[in-house]
Order: sequence, then C-alpha cells, then structure tokens
Amino acid sequence: MGKLARTMGMMCVAGVAAASAADAQAQGTIKVGVLHSLSGTMAISETTLKDTVLMMVDDINKKGGLLGKKVEAVVVDPASNWPLFAEKARELIAKEKVDVVFGCWTSVSRKSVLPVFEELNGLLFYPVQYEGEESSRNVFYTGAAPNQQAIPAVEYLMGKEGGEVKRWVLAGTDYVYPRTTNKILEAFLKAKGVKAEDIMINYTPFGHSDWQTIVADIKKFASAGKKTAVVSTINGDANVPFYKELSNAGIKASDIPVVAFSVGEEELAGIDTSNLVGHLAAWNYFESVKNPTNDTFIKQWKTFIKNPKRVTNDPMEATYIGFKMWAQAVAQAGTTNIDAVRQAMYGQKVTAPSGFVSVMNTNHHLSKPVYIGEIRPDGQFNVVWKTKGPIKADAWSKFIPESAKLTADWTFPWVCGNCSEPKFKSLSN
Repeated sequence: MGKLARTMGMMCVAGVAAASAADAQAQGTIKVGVLHSLSGTMAISETTLKDTVLMMVDDINKKGGLLGKKVEAVVVDPASNWPLFAEKARELIAKEKVDVVFGCWTSVSRKSVLPVFEELNGLLFYPVQYEGEESSRNVFYTGAAPNQQAIPAVEYLMGKEGGEVKRWVLAGTDYVYPRTTNKILEAFLKAKGVKAEDIMINYTPFGHSDWQTIVADIKKFASAGKKTAVVSTINGDANVPFYKELSNAGIKASDIPVVAFSVGEEELAGIDTSNLVGHLAAWNYFESVKNPTNDTFIKQWKTFIKNPKRVTNDPMEATYIGFKMWAQAVAQAGTTNIDAVRQAMYGQKVTAPSGFVSVMNTNHHLSKPVYIGEIRPDGQFNVVWKTKGPIKADAWSKFIPESAKLTADWTFPWVCGNCSEPKFKSLSN
C-alpha cells in the first residue's frame, strides 16, 4: 500500500473513532453482550462462560471501568436453540446496541449468528475449540483450531508415549464441528498410513443418552488385536451417560483410551470419575497447571462465584483471554468502534493462566500452547504432554485439499483468502 493510501486509511479510522468516541460519551456505559445457553443440552457447559464474562465485567468495573465508563453486561439465553442464537444476536446488536459479544459454544450456533454479525458489523469473541475452516472479520476465535488440539492429540496417541494406537474410533455429536474435525482427522490418519478399515466413525444426536449399543460396538471394534483409541467430539450433557456406559462396560484407559475435545473439569464435575482415571482430554489449559497467573485466575473465579468447589476450564481461559484483549484494544483505540477495535486487536498479548503469552494473529486466531491431560480420581487432570511453546492456529486445514491453498489475513485493507467478502476495499486499488 502506498503512503497516500496509508495516510487516508489512518484518517478514515481516526475519523470513525472520533465519532464513535463522541457516541460513547453520550451513552454513558459500554455494553458487553453475553450469548450463551443457560438452559437446554448445552447449559452444562455454557452457563460457566456466562459467569466468566460477568466476573471479567465485575473486575474491570472495580478497576475504574473502560474509557472512564462503566461496563455493563447484557445477558440473553438462546436456550441451546440454534435459530434462536441468531435472533438473540440481532437483539443484542440492533436493539441493545452492545459494543461486543462474547458467546456461542457449538459451531452450529456460531454458524447461525455469523450472518447477523457480518450484516450488522458486530464483533463476536468465540471461546471454544472448533473445526476451523472459517475466518470472519467479525469474529475473533480464542479457542483451539484443529492444529492446536485434534491433530496434536492424535499424534500423541500414535507415538510410543501415547501407546502407539493403530485403530481409531471417531465418535461425535451429529453437527458441523465433529463432522468437519473428523474429516480432517480421517485425512490425517490416512496420510499417516492408517487403512480405512481401521477407522470407525459414529455420530449421535445432541443429548443422546442410550450408549449401550454404541459402546458395545466400540468394544467389538477394539477386539481386532490392534491398539485402539476413541477420539471424542461428543458435546454437552451427552458426555455424562457416555462415560458412565464406558465404566459399566468395564472399559479402562489402559484398554481403550478415550481422548476428548469437549470434556473438561466442568463436565467431569457431574460424573463419578473413579473408573475413568487415565482417559484423556486435549486442551490449551487445565486448572491443575501450576503458575502464578493461574493461581490468581483460580482465586479470582472462586471469590467471584462464592463457591470453592467450582472449577475452571479451557473455554473459561479462552473467554478470559478474549475479554482482556478486547479491553486492551478498546483502550488502545480510545473507542469501542468496531473497525477501530478490530485493527487494535492484532498483536494483542495476554499472559494467560496456561502459563504462556497468548498472541492474537491477523487471521483472528490465537497462538496458544497445547496440553494433554489424564483424568484423575478428583475430576482434575494430570498433564502428560505439552508443546514447548504456543502454536499459531491454522484457520484452514492443510489436510483438506480445497482448504490447503487458502490463507486468512485481516490486516488493512482486510484481505482474507476465501473468507466472507470484506465490506472495505483497499484504497490503493
């Protein structure tokens, strides 16, 4: 971009920022939307993230607010109803005039709200591991992409430390995240020489409760004489009966290890984990990680929630990181204007409870570490493997041919591979 274009671009952002700052002065508060299911099948996971945002709002207000103003949380309940997510998102942006939204868990809920955020130029912080294959200028993805969770977990299990697994059960809830993640994993496994007959794929509806037949099928599949593992993308409250049936069937981690991508401390709080010891989860954070930042995070959470038994988990940390980065970007931009805040987000850094510094990249995804943990009898995790440092997220998977050639880069003038068409064109074109 030429000097004139850069100057014009800065003048444009500065002008919008000044106008938005004046609007903020008139409004008197900065509104933060909270779009998480507080009822229905996903409430087991999402309610805690609502509480996490409220904790962050409380904390920032105790420190004087943001831009000299009080931050106000506007909470809605889309009730695990995917079309209702879009309706509630529109309500938050168009009616409540929120400056940012923290929300969604499932990818189907994120896909539901995406057109609304792009149409109204809202800003969503999405805090959960997902399947990738997306990069929107209106979303910052603070959870893991597949190369920060799914791929490292499978690589671990393939190695000596993970048991040299040869047969694979890809078990998931029937929606976009498990299906796309398993498409990537299936391609990855075949690229590593795994034969099609050594891969079993199964999907079940949200809230599925009768696991007896499926677990029996898994047990039969594992009886072929090759080390077998289950890669679980089962989501929500269906995890409770799934793990109970594993226990009923006498399946131990030493026989058929399960590595889960959607089961953390919060989900295990409702399960007797005594028979699940040794099963695995792959995340970017565990409560059991020892460092001063995590100690402070845990103390802050337990003090706010007023319950010493409440646990922390990975999506909570991703919410914490996203909120911190958003607040830093607003302070840096001097305004809550979406376009100005978006530009200020690039390069934002937060010392995370994981013990590493998380960085926001121009593909709207974080660089963050990867941990694999074993379930303990108390519902916590012992870390058995971790990366040496943060891994940069890939928005598009190199294991899907049509995605391998795509890139995501939202630096000015907002160019992004094969993403949603940006509303702003380069001034130098």
